Amino acid sequence: MKKIINQPADIVTEMVSGLTRAYPDFIKRLDDTNVIVKTEQTSQVQLISGGGSGHEPSHAGFVGDGMLSAAVCGEVFTSPTPDQIYEASKAVDTGAGVFFIIKNYSGDVMNFDMAKDMAEMADIQVDFVIVDDDIAVENSTYRQGKRGVAGTVLVHKILGNLARSGASLVAIKKAAEVLVPEIHTIAVALSGATVPEVGRPGFELPEDEIEYGVGIHGEPGYRREKMLPSKDLAKELVDKLVLSFDGDTTSHYAILVNGMGATPLMEQFIFTNDVMDLLDDKGVKVAYSKVGNLMTSIDMAGISLTLLRLSNADWLEGLNADVKTIAWG
Repeated sequence: MKKIINQPADIVTEMVSGLTRAYPDFIKRLDDTNVIVKTEQTSQVQLISGGGSGHEPSHAGFVGDGMLSAAVCGEVFTSPTPDQIYEASKAVDTGAGVFFIIKNYSGDVMNFDMAKDMAEMADIQVDFVIVDDDIAVENSTYRQGKRGVAGTVLVHKILGNLARSGASLVAIKKAAEVLVPEIHTIAVALSGATVPEVGRPGFELPEDEIEYGVGIHGEPGYRREKMLPSKDLAKELVDKLVLSFDGDTTSHYAILVNGMGATPLMEQFIFTNDVMDLLDDKGVKVAYSKVGNLMTSIDMAGISLTLLRLSNADWLEGLNADVKTIAWG
């Protein structure tokens, strides 16, 4: 294993320190925590997300004006603790309440729920949504039901714009409950991710094989087969995603092509080109697109594709709104 690190046990602490020192105009770190908050708080409902580290730039890269108010960084692939989530809630609440955006993993759901109880005992209003956009498999390691993956970033963006506009906690909750079911994601992996403290990949693929449906922690997918050209990988993912919307090709969609950590942008754009061709052939109207490394899995080679059915015009406005964060661009 070759990694640019010091001691594996210090990875998250040193990463958070480097991140906040590099971008002090955007974010700061709460003392004695791995909580990152935006430098300038405004009076609004505050959005908080987080999870295990190793998915950078998620979630810390999306802290800032127009997206998250705070991100809580757990250890690598490990949920943040309730006390750190609670500290984040106390730090950002300005009286309008806080809203948790939680990926559907058992540890995340449990710890954010415990933090919600702690915050409410301190008279902080809290509500939440659980993101479960991965359509690959219903049940797998770490969670019950569908996993929360790259589509979570679109939730940050759309709800962040809504919160900045002055929407109430109740309104954000209602919007989230409509938004999340309209976001579907599926991935393909070319290699596994190496957790530094483990020192080896979480799973191994032969040099000439890929696996469809792998999760962002290396959870099992639904099929392995020989490596194929980009256009064939794209067809597998596009077909499954369109089918997951009951074959709806008349609505407008947003798409997110997300690198898993070790896939060059060159390959991501080739894949995007193939996805666009396939959607054109199906008559699917793409109203918004985003490409890049937004929800990674350390050094996994692979890619995920997210489709968001734009059944609400406000969502497109939210995606296009300007923000001040490190990673959205």
